[in-house]
Amino acid sequence: MKTAETFEHAELAEKLVRDEPRAHWHDSALWFVRQKRDRQARSLPEWERLRELAGQIKAHTLANLPQYLEQFEENATRCGAVVHWARDAAEHNAIVERLLTERGVRRVVKSKSMLTEECHLNPHLESKGIEVVDTDLGEWIVQLREEPPSHIVLPAIHIKKEEVGQVFHEKIGTPAGESDPTRLARAARRTLRQRFLQADAGITGVNFAIAETGGLVVCTNEGNADLGVSLPPLHIACMGIEKLIPRLVDLAVFTRLLARSATGQPITTYTSHFHGPRRDGELHIVLVDNGRSNIRGHIEYHSSLQCIRCGACMNTCPVFRRSGGHSYAAPIPGPIGSVLGPARDPARYHSLPYACTLCGSCTDVCPVKIPLHHQLLAWRSELAAKRLIPADKLWGMRLLRMVLVHPRVYRAAGWMARKALQWLPHWITHQRWNPWARQRELPIPPRRSFRAAWKKSRRSAGR
Repeated sequence: MKTAETFEHAELAEKLVRDEPRAHWHDSALWFVRQKRDRQARSLPEWERLRELAGQIKAHTLANLPQYLEQFEENATRCGAVVHWARDAAEHNAIVERLLTERGVRRVVKSKSMLTEECHLNPHLESKGIEVVDTDLGEWIVQLREEPPSHIVLPAIHIKKEEVGQVFHEKIGTPAGESDPTRLARAARRTLRQRFLQADAGITGVNFAIAETGGLVVCTNEGNADLGVSLPPLHIACMGIEKLIPRLVDLAVFTRLLARSATGQPITTYTSHFHGPRRDGELHIVLVDNGRSNIRGHIEYHSSLQCIRCGACMNTCPVFRRSGGHSYAAPIPGPIGSVLGPARDPARYHSLPYACTLCGSCTDVCPVKIPLHHQLLAWRSELAAKRLIPADKLWGMRLLRMVLVHPRVYRAAGWMARKALQWLPHWITHQRWNPWARQRELPIPPRRSFRAAWKKSRRSAGR
């Protein structure tokens, strides 16, 4: 029985799927990014070696995470930063709120941070009377529309330029009907520049943290993170504990992989290093667990923590491209989100591992070689064992198992299906009680089975 805390991916996906022109546009936009990624990968003869090395570095770091976290804290403190530890989202939000209120901060500019999305930091701070402005252009657009991002790298990929023009007209007064991307970007720059100048504090995410040096690395294409922490005196960096890498020399492996996998660029426009606070400023680093230690201890799913948040698995996933990020109802959508979601809340995210064709494309493009489709298959087994899937799906799978394990039953079922589908009218197979067929057409059934066709072919060949 569904509760307020559960949802079905297929039901949420229906909104985009029913809008056929938008669904095709969304699909082609993401596939274009996937093709750019492929061209960049082919340009590096050592691409597969880099992927292998990145996976090994991350696996080593996770295996020795406690030691590297302590080393990072020691070196970051030596650089002048203050390190805070948060067990969960509530503790993270409380730490950030305390740092801001103690300094009388009323306005915050924030760069893209999936961790703060995960912890729902924005609504928490806004409920305390603190204004938060997301300064990544895509994040700002979805913030103005009062909706979550639909992609971890391309947060507004689901929004067309005409819709951006409409929300800018309503929120910042651009001319009605304006849809030229250059003019819209200039209007956004003028408005955001004022927010930067008025801010009392800057909050950033962290792409990589280096245990050896205690430094942070933030990668952006707009320079918004740099400006956001250069003007105000307070910089708060929020990071999941899995973002660590051991040494500075390891960073080059990941910077060569990240932008190529994410957007098909050789490198991000800005790769910024922070070693301690700026002069007369403060740097506070909040290290967040929020279930990561539990995932790290799970033999089947621990490698999902190797993720560097490039979004390549989303750009290639045929389900994500056609259903959109909002259908996952999770801060991290797509294949990686379908692994991480059930690990945090199996009951709420029980449908996500089934939003997958098991084609393996996500595993093929992952820059750190996470076996995502194997993990999604493992989650299906685990969720079924926990009885966390709908009864109709559970009984359907049991019935299908009975058919597949008995050859005679399988042959009989195939014969019956071929005969039935040849005469059944369309309105019987495509009615509202059959959600599977809402957006699909059944294939024309063959007149004979593959087995029969094979036997005829062999007889014709004289074998």
